[in-house]
Amino acid sequence: MSHEFPASDRIRVDFDDAGVAIVTLTRGGKLNALDPAMFAAMIEAGQALFDMPGLRCVVLTGEGRAFCAGLDLSTFQAMLDSGAEPITQRTYGNANLFQQAALQWRKLPVPVIAAVHGACMGGGLQIAAGADIRVAAPDARLAVLEMKWGIVPDMGGFALWRGLVREDVLRELTYTNREFCGTEALAMGFATLVDADPLARAIALAREIATRSPTAIRAAKTLFNNAADLSLDDILIEESYAQHRLLGSRNQLEAMSSQLGGQPALFVDPT
Repeated sequence: MSHEFPASDRIRVDFDDAGVAIVTLTRGGKLNALDPAMFAAMIEAGQALFDMPGLRCVVLTGEGRAFCAGLDLSTFQAMLDSGAEPITQRTYGNANLFQQAALQWRKLPVPVIAAVHGACMGGGLQIAAGADIRVAAPDARLAVLEMKWGIVPDMGGFALWRGLVREDVLRELTYTNREFCGTEALAMGFATLVDADPLARAIALAREIATRSPTAIRAAKTLFNNAADLSLDDILIEESYAQHRLLGSRNQLEAMSSQLGGQPALFVDPT
């Protein structure tokens, strides 16, 4: 799988033959802290991936000693003074630019796996929350950091953590900014898996997902994304419609044939 991708000193995107894209934050010297250039590069990467043919799964990681330490405070006042769009303005569907940097991973039609090591705080924790699955190092350092600076999480965290983290636990962490480790994150719901090598585990999991029918995987992600806002009756009918579209389709028949015959499946890109 080979694609031309926008050049950036903040984001690198690598592809493998399994259809997995590895998106790396490349500001390691600054613990991948979020500055205007990082936000812009992240949004650009997400937009480029959205309709990319052959894409099966995305792994999101950070170079160096951290996943993402949160907002770069040295640029905070400049961002306030820049005259940029008001944060109350919806410029990306239901989100502003900062929210889109986290929500776009949930909005992508394919699964996204965040590999979390080192510092993952504030905005970085919310970006990780946008992934479908989070693999954390046991000694990763995580925190809902915003209250420390007199602000609140506002990159989609309240929506993305809903149903993952028990509300009273999230309140305590938000009010106090208490730091916790990857092992604690697993118990709390911030992490899905804990592994000493989160990137290797995330890539292996992504490649396993890439062997499944891409049509069914995308349908499942859509059902997951919609279920939280639907009634029981609506969830049931959405399941039925999704299954109706899958049954007898090219990729569904290929999945059946490959399983029964014991050979790798040859799936086609969803249309």
